[in-house]
Amino acid sequence: MADTPQLTALESFLQAHPTIKYIPPSSPEYPSARKVWNGSRRDNPLAIVQPQSPSDVVSLIRFSKSQSLPFTLRSGGHNLEGRSLVDGALLIDLRDLNAVTIAPDRKSAIVQGGILQGELANRLWTEGLATPTGSIPSVGYVGWATYGGYGSFSSHWGLGADQILGATVINPDGEIIAADEALLQGIRGAGGLFGVIIDLTIKVYPLTTLLSGAILYDSTDITKTFIDFNAAYRALLDSDPLPPQLTIQQIVINSPSAGRLLAAIFVWSSPDTTTGHAWAAKIADLAPTLANTVAETTILSLLASTDALVPSTTYGAPRTHSIRRITPAVAETIGQYLATMPSDPGTMFSIHQLRGPSATQQKHLNVFAAREPHYMLEILGYAAEETLSAEAMEWAVQMARGIERVDPGNVLPTAYISLYNTAAAASSDEVLRRVYGDKAGVVRDLKRGFDPGNVFRLTVPSL
Repeated sequence: MADTPQLTALESFLQAHPTIKYIPPSSPEYPSARKVWNGSRRDNPLAIVQPQSPSDVVSLIRFSKSQSLPFTLRSGGHNLEGRSLVDGALLIDLRDLNAVTIAPDRKSAIVQGGILQGELANRLWTEGLATPTGSIPSVGYVGWATYGGYGSFSSHWGLGADQILGATVINPDGEIIAADEALLQGIRGAGGLFGVIIDLTIKVYPLTTLLSGAILYDSTDITKTFIDFNAAYRALLDSDPLPPQLTIQQIVINSPSAGRLLAAIFVWSSPDTTTGHAWAAKIADLAPTLANTVAETTILSLLASTDALVPSTTYGAPRTHSIRRITPAVAETIGQYLATMPSDPGTMFSIHQLRGPSATQQKHLNVFAAREPHYMLEILGYAAEETLSAEAMEWAVQMARGIERVDPGNVLPTAYISLYNTAAAASSDEVLRRVYGDKAGVVRDLKRGFDPGNVFRLTVPSL
């Protein structure tokens, strides 16, 4: 990329701000610094800057606004559409802002905006604490939490968004402010739509014992295995409701040794491991089992084990639905599409079940729309080999259509923003309606009131 007036102005500005690390396109660090999980994103930022303090971020926002310079923000770079990269925009990389401060009462912690899930989980675990996170350690925590945040502890403590007690934000004028209740409502579900989140104050919980692992099922006939497992799981839920300390995530992966494989990720967040092992045996008995790896472990080991299943770079796009029940018809449809799932390791399928506290949260405290009990489907149309991405994306599209077609009344009217393919939407209004439902007006009004000049326009979702 040749020098431009904007790049020249940026370099002049940075001379007066030596603490901000600067990575221009000419730097050998640029390719690795711009890398995001979705390799399909080809955009090249004007440059990459890495602030070392909140005041550095303030200076960058004020400079960008004064120059009408578009900018994006990133931490982990795992947005499924790669939206932290935009051609010609300045990329403000928050990764070096990753401090964790635990409150004296050990019931909350302040976490900075660039921290990754693995870092946060590890720092809390060393203190005998935990908070809900997702499954992949290299995902940025703040983005995951503020846009909803399904994960391994959702059934026990709730979604990531439901842990947020407070936030420190840089507004469009480059001022550091404490979010008021109106802004917090928007942050709990609409994430960074309104400004730079410098830090979040979140709930934390005592946890020193974790029972977790993967239960692998015989998937020789994966259609039958998936149907049988879910029939038995429905019967189990009807007869013996799961305790809140137990979270089950169904996944289907392409294993290098066993091929296409259905597994249940078992997480028991309670010191009562005897009861936990009994529940692991019940879940293992739902279908013929190849292996049961449930054992006492740490959160970091749990995250590392799931991280090992996911390629570091993929190409493609996701699809998603949230459904009320995995009915026999839905299970049969999903099972049939699993039988034709492309064999690339980047192509995956996952089910998160929303139950417990997050299915009963007061809606006026947040803008996360899907609050009734449901199953959120991750239909991951990705491939580690770029040449196979078109096949993976088409498979995901067809599966999503098949699920909707077989039981349309079972599909919730709203979809999860972190998996919703906004590129396929006709307009930003459609995205707002599809993601936020009856809270769409709240989100738009907050955006108009807080950022009337749309300084933060390269956001998720884009307005």
